[in-house]
Amino acid sequence: MKQDILEQLQQDRAEKRPVVLATFLKTGEQRLLYLYGKKGLKDIDPRIGEAARAALLEDKARTIETEQGPLFLNVFNPPLRLILVGAVHIAQALVPMAQLAGYDLAVIDPRSAFGSSERFPGVTLSNDWPDEAMAQMKPDLRTAVVTLTHDPKIDDPALVSALKSDVFYIGALGSKKTHASRLERLTAAGFGPEDFARIHGPVGLSIGAKSPAEIAISILAQMTAALRQPVPAAATAAA
Repeated sequence: MKQDILEQLQQDRAEKRPVVLATFLKTGEQRLLYLYGKKGLKDIDPRIGEAARAALLEDKARTIETEQGPLFLNVFNPPLRLILVGAVHIAQALVPMAQLAGYDLAVIDPRSAFGSSERFPGVTLSNDWPDEAMAQMKPDLRTAVVTLTHDPKIDDPALVSALKSDVFYIGALGSKKTHASRLERLTAAGFGPEDFARIHGPVGLSIGAKSPAEIAISILAQMTAALRQPVPAAATAAA
């Protein structure tokens, strides 16, 4: 491996950036592949980009055939992240469950009385407004975002930021009526059906959950399904 590639790979890992190390097995030529927004990889054969994206999603290396011979795609993924918007009771139940599932947690709530270290010990907390906090956190392909406040002033900016990013899961708490109103506001903000298909609202699997802990279980289960069994884009568009 060339020194410049090794140094860049080390920097990417230190900064928790998802990256694929692509190696042409016949020549030894190597390149680092990055994801940029919802469009995937830039300046690369679309088939290679698609395979690299799939490798990152599945967190599993693979070898594909190309015109230059076999290409080995080695995945270097940062830990999974969950950004919760709203330091409410459901968040308090979901945090330890998600930590056990391997997620790094962040809780955003501009209401400092809710988003306090006493209620969320050992968790990254932000009392900034969600759009400001999300800009700093830079959600990516390894990130899930869940809004929990029922307050459009807090939830909507987070949803806008999430929809503009490459997060693998977006969930929004609220009834079907609340969700319909939410989609109307997002439509006015310039989003459309393809974007709305990314939002799980009402959030969580339909398991009859009632308590905050049960709702947290349903959310984590739905996140896991989105991560491990993603719906193909064509299927989503047809739905």
